Amino acid sequence: MQQTLVIIKPDAVNRCLVGEVVKRFEKKGLQIKAMKMEMLQPYILKEHYAHLKDKEFYEELIKFMSKIPSILMVLKGKEAVSVVRKMVGPTKGREAPPGTIRGDYSVSNQSNVVHASDSEENAKIEIERFFKKEEIYDFKKMNFDWIYSRDETYIDKTKK
Repeated sequence: MQQTLVIIKPDAVNRCLVGEVVKRFEKKGLQIKAMKMEMLQPYILKEHYAHLKDKEFYEELIKFMSKIPSILMVLKGKEAVSVVRKMVGPTKGREAPPGTIRGDYSVSNQSNVVHASDSEENAKIEIERFFKKEEIYDFKKMNFDWIYSRDETYIDKTKK
């Protein structure tokens, strides 16, 4: 099972979309391993968005993301990174198809409701950036055996 990071961005928090976004991930069968609200500080955002520092929108992005709190989540599931990315849709909300989170709730490039890790490697880095180990809970999700077939789960296959 993979873990991935999702940030429900300030625009979604401000528009009261947090419950809708969380609900979609839960309905898909992903496990919430950690969740918190946090006012993201510019120094951590500059680290997180370092790959965009040469873009003209970079400074505006840092201001936007540090203006009001965000909701940070660690989600777990089979191929969680790709599953979440498909659910989220393309970065530009106008290009995101209906049925995706961005397609249903965004028409913007910056105010696009969520951030989702783009690879398993980046998910690990991003989770460590935003969460302490003791903030992430590992527990058996009671309905994983109804979401995944027996050969897909992390559950000990020798036990019933």
